[in-house]
Amino acid sequence: MLDTFGTHPTTVTVPSAELQRKVSDKKVSLKPAVTGMDSGKKLLEITGPALSKRRFLVGLDLLCLFLASIPFFVCELKAVKPFKRGFTCGDPSIGYPYLTQEAISDKLLIAGGIVITGLAIALGECFRVRFRSVSSKSFVKNLYVSCLYKELGSFLFGCCVGQSLTNMAKLSVGRLRPHFLEVCGVTYASLNCTLGTYVRATDVKCTKPDHQLVEEARKSFFSGHASFAMYSLLYLAFYLQARLTWRGARLLRPLLQFLLVVLAVYTGLTRISDYRHHPSDVLTGYVQGALTAYWVAFYISPMFKGRTSDLSAVEKPDGPSSPQHTVC
Repeated sequence: MLDTFGTHPTTVTVPSAELQRKVSDKKVSLKPAVTGMDSGKKLLEITGPALSKRRFLVGLDLLCLFLASIPFFVCELKAVKPFKRGFTCGDPSIGYPYLTQEAISDKLLIAGGIVITGLAIALGECFRVRFRSVSSKSFVKNLYVSCLYKELGSFLFGCCVGQSLTNMAKLSVGRLRPHFLEVCGVTYASLNCTLGTYVRATDVKCTKPDHQLVEEARKSFFSGHASFAMYSLLYLAFYLQARLTWRGARLLRPLLQFLLVVLAVYTGLTRISDYRHHPSDVLTGYVQGALTAYWVAFYISPMFKGRTSDLSAVEKPDGPSSPQHTVC
């Protein structure tokens, strides 16, 4: 039996050194080809249809920003005159003195609102990109540019929309400011009107030569200072709610948000003490600015989109949906 069914030794074929050298040479020769394909693909992404798409989307965003700001520039450039509204003879709400000095001027308001909010958003986004795991599906490939483009772009779009709505109301309503009579240079006695009767705008001849100041005195409703301050500072408060996630001090974030809202409210109240607006103008400005900030923060800006639950790293592993990974 052993002679019949003898054990057959198993032969293992060992490749020769020359064959191994040929295989290794093929692998090495494939690497430059793959690298060349990758570089060509990247070059195609930079110079091909993707670049045209990026330019188109950026141009479309700029067009939307321009269209949203048209009513604002129409009012600021005095292209349209405000509606000339009359008043009731003896109305004490338009007989206040004209103060040349304002507690918060237009330049201070615009510079403060844009610089404070814009700088805080820029620093916050750069911090997220630098120290947090951030991903982006934007057509802008650079993470820094992508995050700044989305957040600052959304903020500026809200500024244009809010101020355009404000200026549209000023021009169409034409409500008289509290210092209208003094700016116009008339009194109820000089008008020789009966108390309680309506005085038409055509029956009032202003004696002051500054017609531009008289036109500005017909733009009381509603307060642009109140609306812009509430929008910019409340938007920053929303941004802190979304981005300031440090749990070391639980009351730090609410304190900062409270101070921002207080500053916005104070800005509107100064318009009443400066006799620039009526209380109802300021209140309407607060509401309009707050609604615009809420709309932009929750429906346009990506700050609250893709947020995950506040689970710790032990409860939830670090990954694309973890708290350490955010979407730009």
